[in-house]
Amino acid sequence: MPVALLALALSAFAIGTTEFVIMGLLPNVAGDLNVSIPSAGWLISGYALGVAIGAPIMAVLTAKLPRKKTLLLLMSIFIIGNVMCALSYTYGFLMLARVITALCHGAFFGIGAVVAASLVAPNRRASAVALMFTGLTLANVLGVPLGTALGQAFGWRSTFWVVAIIGVASLFALYKKLPDKKEEEPTDLRKEIRALGSLGLWLSLSITIFFSAAMFALFTYIAPILTEITGVSEHGVSWTLLLIGLGLTIGNVVGGRLADWRLGISLTMTFLLIAVFSVLFSFTSVHLVAAEITLFIWAMVNFAAVPALQVNVVTYGKHAPNLVSTLNIAAFNVGNALGAWVGGVVIERGLGLSVVPLAAGGLGAVGFVLCVITFRRAAKKAERVVG
Repeated sequence: MPVALLALALSAFAIGTTEFVIMGLLPNVAGDLNVSIPSAGWLISGYALGVAIGAPIMAVLTAKLPRKKTLLLLMSIFIIGNVMCALSYTYGFLMLARVITALCHGAFFGIGAVVAASLVAPNRRASAVALMFTGLTLANVLGVPLGTALGQAFGWRSTFWVVAIIGVASLFALYKKLPDKKEEEPTDLRKEIRALGSLGLWLSLSITIFFSAAMFALFTYIAPILTEITGVSEHGVSWTLLLIGLGLTIGNVVGGRLADWRLGISLTMTFLLIAVFSVLFSFTSVHLVAAEITLFIWAMVNFAAVPALQVNVVTYGKHAPNLVSTLNIAAFNVGNALGAWVGGVVIERGLGLSVVPLAAGGLGAVGFVLCVITFRRAAKKAERVVG
């Protein structure tokens, strides 16, 4: 794999860390800025909203720029946003800083995935995208726990200073290692927008939404499930999250290779396994060892879908790779919000935490059905072309 992919992975690590580390720092941020925990929680929602809205907007605004320059610009915005977070002394200013930081997220991952795929042979595209997204999974394994520990020891602002420094290192790596593609054609924005009329593309984006919804319906409430049902201590939750992070990392790498082998089959079977292991966790969550094993496998099958989802969307939107790849990241964040909402509704209606995994399994089953419809439709279309 080209060294340039490592520069993209380092950037993904920095972006992933700044997105998720706020969860571990919420009590510190709330206490320092004198706001409630729920109010501090809106910093997470504000970031997700910034990603969902900012992704297509940034893709359109940077449409005429070469991809390398676009990625350098987006990483510069990321650095500025994190410096603003570190300099925030009011809740409103921190919210603004989080939204500005989020603006680069969707477009960077979307365009970065297109660049990653272009650096290798066609039969290795999914593996290349997986390597880039390994930075995101490592952010959960290393960045979040280390960033949380740093913020607890030296103040939450110190975490954002360090992330900004990592951002500077990523910017330099991107500048030095990404190739300048002189033959790259400028993006035809009208052509990209016309490409959005494909039914297959919108089915693919819907698949991404339900993947993310299935994952975050469970993942959002994993801590209370572990403490109240499994009987894990707060310290033990951190170790379980580390185990889940390892599963995400392994699944991401394996998923890239499976997608290179058979995209449709691997993605459809992955959704089936997501549904199965989500439902299974509803029963194994009462036993510590069984719960940990189930969650590890659940994490692997979840992130095994990520490279395939990205390549799938770009395949259906091949005439608008920048825009549709970015929209896929926006779809991921829409699913994030949907899954968290579904899990919350289950809890608020008194159904109990043990039912949350069942709801996640139901969302995964919807994704499975969408996969079957999408790839059967594609197969019939291919048969008509051959015929």
